[in-house]
Amino acid sequence: MNKKSLAIAVAAMATVAFTAGCGSSAEKAAANADKTLVVGMEPTFPPFEFTEDDKYVGFDIDYAQAICDKMGVKMEIKSMGFDALIPALKSGQIDMIASGMDATPERAKQVAFTNTYFHDGYSVVVRKDNNTIHGFDDLSGHIAGSQVGTKGVDLAQSHGAEVKQYDANSQGWMELNSGTCDAVVINTSVALYYLKQGGDKDLKIAGEPQLAPDGIAMAVSKDKPEQLEKVNSAIQELKSDGTYAALYKKWFGVEPRDN
Repeated sequence: MNKKSLAIAVAAMATVAFTAGCGSSAEKAAANADKTLVVGMEPTFPPFEFTEDDKYVGFDIDYAQAICDKMGVKMEIKSMGFDALIPALKSGQIDMIASGMDATPERAKQVAFTNTYFHDGYSVVVRKDNNTIHGFDDLSGHIAGSQVGTKGVDLAQSHGAEVKQYDANSQGWMELNSGTCDAVVINTSVALYYLKQGGDKDLKIAGEPQLAPDGIAMAVSKDKPEQLEKVNSAIQELKSDGTYAALYKKWFGVEPRDN
């Protein structure tokens, strides 16, 4: 083989190798684009997740979408009751929980929590004409509403309240306004958002909030450590590139603290 033939042969081999490489990358990208992460949430928890004009909106919605974008996968939202989220994750019905969930030690026995992305507390909300409940210590002997499966139920019970549990947080506001419960125990950020949207016309926060001992995190199956690593990596990237801070300010109106 002369030099000219050799050069042509080498060029041809390089072209084939390049084409094969491009094909492999394209196939990988296409395969990844077809992957879907099913995200479970209970969408009556503004500003984390709620329904507006028949669309799911909120901080968790935007943040979960940003995580999926970083991972190169599609996001599918699956709505369900809050107390059904962990069983659904364990049974494989959903791939991740993004629903303002406190990463408690008890829950950590069942699911793998991501790095925390929010720290909250719990508040007592009463009607404005209520002059007997001034905070958690006054709940004893009263009926307090709180969402089933949440820390609010535990707090109300530990302070002697008779707890009326409901599936959707919107029900709590309705019952409080109608007088079928005396107070609602709920995340402080959710209470503040509701009052800011006009709820302060009839309702108020009673006393000081109690800080939650555990941060809020997303959760994945304990059987999928590689998925946990990918989600945590995406979370770190979103904090580094400013996306997290922008979404935090969009939904909570302030700069994020160190979460």
